[in-house]
Amino acid sequence: MSSLAMNSDPREQLRSSLKLRLKSDRQVVIATFREDGKPEKLLRSLRQSVDEVLTQAWQAAGLPANAALVAVGGYGRGELFPYSDVDVLILLGHSPDEETRHRLEELVQLLWDLGLEIGSAIRTVEECLAESEADITVQTSLLEARLVTGDADLFARLQKEYDAAMDPQAFFHAKTSEMRQRHAKYEDTAFSLEPNCKESPGGLRDLQVILWMAKAAGLASSWRTLATRGLITQTEARQLMEKERAFKDIRVRLHLHAGRREDRLVFDVQTAIAESLGLQTTGSGVHMRRASEYLMQRYYWAAKAVVQLNTILLQNIEAMLFPQGCDKHPINERFNEVNGFIDISSDDVFERTPSAILEIFVLMTERPALKGITARATRALWHERFKIDAAFRADPVNRAYFLRILQAPSGIIHALRRMNELSILGRYLPNFRKIVGQMQHDLFHVYTVDQHILMVVRNMRRFTMTEHAHEYPYCSQLMANYPQHWLLYVAALFHDIAKGRGGDHSKLGVADAVQFCQEHGMSTDETELVAFLVEHHLLMSTVAQKQDLSDPDVIAAFAKAVRDERHLTGLYLLTVCDIRGTSPKVWNAWKAKLLEDLYKMTLRVLGGEPHSADRELKNRQQEALATLRLYGLPPSAHEALWKQLDMAYFLRHDASDIAWQTRALYDRLDSEKPVVKCRLAPIGEGLQIAVYIKDQPDLFARICGYFDRKNFSILDAKIHTTRHGYALDTFLVTEQSFAKSYRDIINLIEHELCDLLQTQAPIQPPVRGRLSRLSRTFPIQPTVDLRSDERGQYYLLSVTANDRTGLLYSIANVLTKYRVNLHTAKVMTLGERVEDVFIVDGQSLANARTQLQLETDLLEALKV
Repeated sequence: MSSLAMNSDPREQLRSSLKLRLKSDRQVVIATFREDGKPEKLLRSLRQSVDEVLTQAWQAAGLPANAALVAVGGYGRGELFPYSDVDVLILLGHSPDEETRHRLEELVQLLWDLGLEIGSAIRTVEECLAESEADITVQTSLLEARLVTGDADLFARLQKEYDAAMDPQAFFHAKTSEMRQRHAKYEDTAFSLEPNCKESPGGLRDLQVILWMAKAAGLASSWRTLATRGLITQTEARQLMEKERAFKDIRVRLHLHAGRREDRLVFDVQTAIAESLGLQTTGSGVHMRRASEYLMQRYYWAAKAVVQLNTILLQNIEAMLFPQGCDKHPINERFNEVNGFIDISSDDVFERTPSAILEIFVLMTERPALKGITARATRALWHERFKIDAAFRADPVNRAYFLRILQAPSGIIHALRRMNELSILGRYLPNFRKIVGQMQHDLFHVYTVDQHILMVVRNMRRFTMTEHAHEYPYCSQLMANYPQHWLLYVAALFHDIAKGRGGDHSKLGVADAVQFCQEHGMSTDETELVAFLVEHHLLMSTVAQKQDLSDPDVIAAFAKAVRDERHLTGLYLLTVCDIRGTSPKVWNAWKAKLLEDLYKMTLRVLGGEPHSADRELKNRQQEALATLRLYGLPPSAHEALWKQLDMAYFLRHDASDIAWQTRALYDRLDSEKPVVKCRLAPIGEGLQIAVYIKDQPDLFARICGYFDRKNFSILDAKIHTTRHGYALDTFLVTEQSFAKSYRDIINLIEHELCDLLQTQAPIQPPVRGRLSRLSRTFPIQPTVDLRSDERGQYYLLSVTANDRTGLLYSIANVLTKYRVNLHTAKVMTLGERVEDVFIVDGQSLANARTQLQLETDLLEALKV
């Protein structure tokens, strides 16, 4: 046996030949996969190729006879994905001497030089056992250890001592805890729009965890042996093998497409993966269905089945590892309570009494002490879900059961989620079934439609729970006094149920909601309320975020649309829950305040108090004066500034803002130097910045340019010009680092922005920042809409585009070019989508040709 260290020529020759072999084998294996599409064959062939190369390298290394090369982890399992790590254990009979250590270093270096992503450990048997006891990851990787080459007796000793040291119960608890933590990292849902096919709930890792637990307990080592042991049925074993094969197929294609290790089904690869599987886009226009949507809906259905079957398997394995006496208490003739779980009294309960399929969830909501459903009952539900047909849905008993679930005092969300996991919810509500696993390509939803709906119901439900009252106390207070709040759950369940059908989903969803209400015996008033909420569930967010809430006519029109306090409160609560249920990034305190302000102003109008601008102005001024007195300023400190401000200023600013700005400008009313004041935003995160300076045409563009260079996001802008020609502009901006060092940032902004405005430096051209990955995958056709308000006093400019750095600055430059005066800017960012609304005026806008040219230039500015 020759040493790698003998001379350079044999070593280089070996490296070249092994590298060439790996490359050749890999090309053949991948080409074969592209022809036959068999992922298991590819995984096995790649593993065999690497086995043979490692064996050759091992033999050339000249290592001691009492050493072994052991495959661990996925490689030990006998699978090797195209770009996965090759995890190996170099097992030694005793600690290495200097020469052996040198040879090992050369071996590992050679393996790296071959282009293998090697994950290596060098240990004795004793060290393996010690590491295994201390680290569950090491213990798991050794569970799938496989001898590649070397001392078979030494490897057998490791296996024997490892098996003897294994504590199946401790291993079960450790892996269960690890799985819960992993699921939490992925938001406990398999229905993320960009799932990780390996790590997300319902993915490959969940399947591996089950087999690890079973193998550690000596119960089984494959799906077939699990079925033989009675832990699952033969049908379930086939289903699990099918889902596992599907996920492996997707993961292989992800690796090949990316040319590296990649397990995430991100938007920009979904179409390519779908097309490689033979899926094609169908339809056109609003009826178009992308190939990626077909792929992802298949993925979600498979992941849902894995989650469900894993639940059954986990309970069965736990029951075998932790046997306990049968503490059974009858609930009724169909169900028993067994060790804290609800169980069926006989295997054919659902076959004999189909309505029991819903009854079991009613009992779960009415008995909060129950910990869950037994594996036996879960399996029976899964297999008998096909009993839910048109006759089942028409049965008054079943309709009453479903309403009892929605009206239950607790456990509603748990019941609905379990029903969805078991495909019971979609079978009872056929139109809900259509949106299970349906993608949303609007760049701000991060869940499929069905998961978003359940998230909205969950958010609504939380308003009724005291443990969550601190999150949104005002909403919780309103919910506590809302009659029949279960009607809001019905509205939430139907508000997006018609997505993907083409047309306005709000209007299409009304028909589904009305049919449900009528079939379930709900009154005319109840049906009307649910239908109103479904049809108008986007109305309040549109008004709050796109219209001028200081305009009495806006409030009056909204009050007329909602009609009364019950409709208003229901719509407000549904709107909050809906926005919060899209993505953690979309909801913020600024949006919360806009909605709350609109709610309270509308409530006063509905209560008979007209939304009087004079009354509102007087109230805000009095409140601001009360705050100013706390500052110790003279009683007349406000007079000089307030004489220069019109009603619009007072109506567009809160009393706290008015007092803050009045204090900042006391004795500085005619300042030749710009005044820049900055503070933490009173509502939510971010900074509030006030700028006071002699007005100039390009002021808004200059300020936006500064914020752009600082990478600040502008959430809101209020632009005002005083009677004596000064600009008093207020901005709400945010940035990730504000919370960490806001004092330094405040001082920096006040100094830098003041200098910038004073020096009158030339405006820098906007930098057209790159679009994000999501925006490149799902580009939005930019739109610009300019129209005068009903009184012809101002113009409403609406802009929609993909978000990118420098966007608002680009818009500001165009407005400056046309000498358009800006009064208010509402900047609404929905994930990767921007919907900005500006209230503007200017002499140039009276010319229709100029308006058209302005819109054209804005569209050009919105392009990347």
